[in-house]
Amino acid sequence: MAKTIEQIEKDALKELEAATDSDAVRALSVKYLGRKGLVTQYLRNISNLPQEMRPEAGKTANQTKNNLDAVFAKASKQFASISYLEDSYIDVSLPGRSIHQGSLHPITQITQQICDIFIRLGFDVAEGPEVETDYYNFEALNIPKNHPARDMQDTFYISEEIVLRTHTSPTQPRIMEKQQPPVRIISPGKVYRCDSDLTHTPMFHQVEGLLVDKQVSFGDLKGVLTTFVHQMFDEETSLRFRPSFFPFTEPSAEVDIRCVICKGDGCRVCSKTGWLEVLGSGMVHPAVFENVGYDTTQYTGYAFGMGVERIAMLKFGIDDIRKFFENDLRFLRQF
Repeated sequence: MAKTIEQIEKDALKELEAATDSDAVRALSVKYLGRKGLVTQYLRNISNLPQEMRPEAGKTANQTKNNLDAVFAKASKQFASISYLEDSYIDVSLPGRSIHQGSLHPITQITQQICDIFIRLGFDVAEGPEVETDYYNFEALNIPKNHPARDMQDTFYISEEIVLRTHTSPTQPRIMEKQQPPVRIISPGKVYRCDSDLTHTPMFHQVEGLLVDKQVSFGDLKGVLTTFVHQMFDEETSLRFRPSFFPFTEPSAEVDIRCVICKGDGCRVCSKTGWLEVLGSGMVHPAVFENVGYDTTQYTGYAFGMGVERIAMLKFGIDDIRKFFENDLRFLRQF
């Protein structure tokens, strides 16, 4: 035994003071307490001592072994704690990480803008069911069974008498049945038709409007829709009314605006005409009033309807309606 057990312990503690990390402590533990470690070798060589010295030497060596084991374990734990703190250290001088904020879908944004404009003009918001009866979707709006106008709308039929509504107009007779004039409502919501291409989808959004009162004229309709177009786009946007046909209005008109892409010069979007259709409108047909019990000699009214996606496409310059429903974040983040 070249060294005493006391000297071995002293050397181990001295080397431990110079240790800088957990790996160094682990290496010292192997050096002194491992299978070939200095303390282990000392214990094995005790049998070479005289008989009377062996008990005391064994007792001292075991005590040293236990002491070093405890010291190494404590040092290893301390270095592990330091390492954890270093790994979890927060540098407060670094710039903060921004949180990506969500926003409303462009269709929701345009729907709210449309509703806000008409609310400022004195309209109330009304809603109706998306699963509708054939009566309210067609018959109450002067479209009886086998009427040719039904071919204008490719309808999803749930049963012979139940459909997915093809427009939000069924809200109008529902409201008129419960409320006597004056009536001023807009009805936003989802509608469904069997159609799908660059400018049509099986599900899309509409906003319908209705005003009923005494002495309501087509001039009132033109004034309200002109105000809407100027507030939705800008004061410089020109618009025109073209004669058209809708079963529930007479006379009927479609409203076009000067193409927002080419400013009227003619382009692919407006089919070289310089004009873009934005909505349909007209004076409420007397047959619709008769269906809800309104006195056609006392009251007149107008109605209008628009596709929200179409307004959004013109407002934002989008050429494919399907982009609204693909959930591509690269597209949605622009809004």
